[in-house]
Amino acid sequence: MAAPSLLHWRRVSSSTGPVPRARHGHRAVAIRELMIIFGGGNEGIADELHVYNTVTNQWFLPAVRGDIPPGCAAHGFVCDGTRILVFGGMVEYGRYSNELYELQASRWLWKKVKPHPPPSGLPPCPRLGHSFSLYGNKCYLFGGLANESEDSNNNVPRYLNDFYELELQHGSGVVGWSIPVTKGLVPSPRESHTAVIYCRKGSGSPQMFVFGGMCGARLDDLWQLDIETMSWSKPETKGTVPLPRSLHTASVIGNKMYIFGGWVPHKGENTETSPHDYTAEWATLVPDSQEDKKNSRPRPRAGHCAVAIGTRLYFWSGRDGYKKALNSQVCCKDLWYLDTEKPLAPSQVQLIKATTSSFHVKWDEVPTVEGYLLQLSTDLPYQAAAADSSAAPNTPGGRAEPHRQGSNSILPHGISDTVNSAKTEHTAGKGISVRNKPDFKAADLNAILHSPLASNASNHNSCVADTLRKNEGPHTSANVGVPSSCLDLRTVIPESSVSGTVSSAHALIAQQTIKTESSSTNGAVVKDETSLTALSAKAEVDETCALPATKISRVEMHATAVPFSKETPSNPVATVKVGERQWCDVGIFKNNTALVSQFYLLPKGKQSTSKVENADVPDYSLLKKQDLVPGTGYRFRVAAINGCGIGPFSKVSEFKTCIPGFPGAPSAVRISKNVEGIHLSWEPPTSPSGNILEYSAYLAIRTAQIQDNPSQLVFMRIYCGLKTSCVVTAGQLANAHIDYTSRPAIVFRISAKNEKGYGPATQVRWLQGNNKKAPLN
Repeated sequence: MAAPSLLHWRRVSSSTGPVPRARHGHRAVAIRELMIIFGGGNEGIADELHVYNTVTNQWFLPAVRGDIPPGCAAHGFVCDGTRILVFGGMVEYGRYSNELYELQASRWLWKKVKPHPPPSGLPPCPRLGHSFSLYGNKCYLFGGLANESEDSNNNVPRYLNDFYELELQHGSGVVGWSIPVTKGLVPSPRESHTAVIYCRKGSGSPQMFVFGGMCGARLDDLWQLDIETMSWSKPETKGTVPLPRSLHTASVIGNKMYIFGGWVPHKGENTETSPHDYTAEWATLVPDSQEDKKNSRPRPRAGHCAVAIGTRLYFWSGRDGYKKALNSQVCCKDLWYLDTEKPLAPSQVQLIKATTSSFHVKWDEVPTVEGYLLQLSTDLPYQAAAADSSAAPNTPGGRAEPHRQGSNSILPHGISDTVNSAKTEHTAGKGISVRNKPDFKAADLNAILHSPLASNASNHNSCVADTLRKNEGPHTSANVGVPSSCLDLRTVIPESSVSGTVSSAHALIAQQTIKTESSSTNGAVVKDETSLTALSAKAEVDETCALPATKISRVEMHATAVPFSKETPSNPVATVKVGERQWCDVGIFKNNTALVSQFYLLPKGKQSTSKVENADVPDYSLLKKQDLVPGTGYRFRVAAINGCGIGPFSKVSEFKTCIPGFPGAPSAVRISKNVEGIHLSWEPPTSPSGNILEYSAYLAIRTAQIQDNPSQLVFMRIYCGLKTSCVVTAGQLANAHIDYTSRPAIVFRISAKNEKGYGPATQVRWLQGNNKKAPLN
């Protein structure tokens, strides 16, 4: 395995809400962007349920109800959808549990469940330090520590290596325990080990990996259980095995298992480790020889918790020592995360609104990123799609006026390149919210004050500079394991070609982030995912808008499309080779929206993309700026940034700035069902630039052309008149094209005309759910 680059730690600071008290022996699971923590001990066993929202950097205590379990530590804790199962653990000194509780996190409702005992044999005895792993509809319990004494005050430890299977009912409840018959040599008894389940794509055979633990001495052995055949084995692997350890964490991201922390032997202690013939395809992510830098990474610890959210690992609290004088634990009270891979490419840049000299754009959020690099290209002339002049609507640059009597006239894809707009949603009673990421702080005041964009910050942008420095690994401790290792799980399963290199990390220096204004979508409401009731399982269903007594269907609102110039030729323009295109930086943005009125000019012959391949981020204060020009086409692309560097760029989008004098786009589009079909309504443009003479509404329809190329939408005009509403009949909807580029939706466009002509269109996606049923069903 090639030596990997070091990964980059970030400490989360400035969180809000009730931060839990420091502890160890607690457990955590993730539900979407939420980290849910339960139990643990430090001067008493904790019984609260704490939740941390990784998007809003908020802690909160949900109002739980039902059969609330007692506090416990070193318990089993797994998540199945939005329900969580808790098994066993220490409930008080010397007294362990074998009770099972279920939490319905969508309602924060606890329920004590009683599984049937195994058909033959006894149910699991009370224990702590066991592993409890979920795959499919079954949980797998292995090992742990029991108290051999009947008296809880007389703690006589008994290490276990028994193995149970717990079958779950769908949605809620359990069926019962069973004791599978396994083959091969069973791992030795142990507690405070880890177990993860990994299923390689295409293999169809899930494997459980058990690592380390405690059995009189700390262990470093790795075991593999094929869950289909129930066969235990010691996988043949290679690399430098981590030190023997217990009370560590193991997390799977992709095809790698990440081992973090834990207690390790003192120097000279008899480790009783196994031979290293099979020790692993391990990669040391943070070498022991590296000097620690203050606050660059977490202190070594044990009994902490870890969860994977996307490709990011979060770690919280844990024990890092013992104060003999006070006879008490020393626990950390810090939250860290570690990016393990570069982020995926974002969606194409989408247009919210265009003016004569600016674009308001957005793109779909990429989970667990610290910012986005937005670039544009100006070296290509704007290319308009060739269109049949008799069918095109009279946006500026169109060749013909739409015929008033032609309510079924068709609009080919001629303006679709300019309609690549921001997705928002109508949801009940919620306001617009631009979500902030934690830990993207201003670290360089001088860079803020001298930012070339700071002069425009008073209206819509506030500029923040952040230095994302290269972080290095922690010191070792005499008896606390170094958070250092990952295991490529593919290498312990026969495979012809393995790429075991951990994603490389890049330091990002003096990057600027720009906080943009909330995207104005003319009445559309952004889904507020910071709500504490965000676990509600409502999918693509009709919801009530914030306005009273108005029943609408859930809609994605695509605001202003851009008009064509009348000077735009109808024939396609010759393009330049992709390799010759020069990309210029717009900036680095914290959120997934940006108001673009300028971009930076690179020195002649320089390509902005060169800095993406390494850590060489330009100093924007030294670069010249260029304003956007009216009636000009621009190409956009965006890449996400995390602690590992800058990820791949999105696909390219093209937009054109507006030409003065044309009306703006209609706003506040609403869709509601009625007996005839649906009722489509809108508000006049906020900038009509004169009297509005008429509106036209269009519907994307099914054609053979779309079947061959789904991105080439074809539109039929369904309304032309002065009213700001129309009825779309069931017959017209029967011919609608269902667009599956994101979520299934029917696409409408509405534009306004003044004395100068038709202005940009507003595009609306009417969500249809995930099935392919006809609309209105």
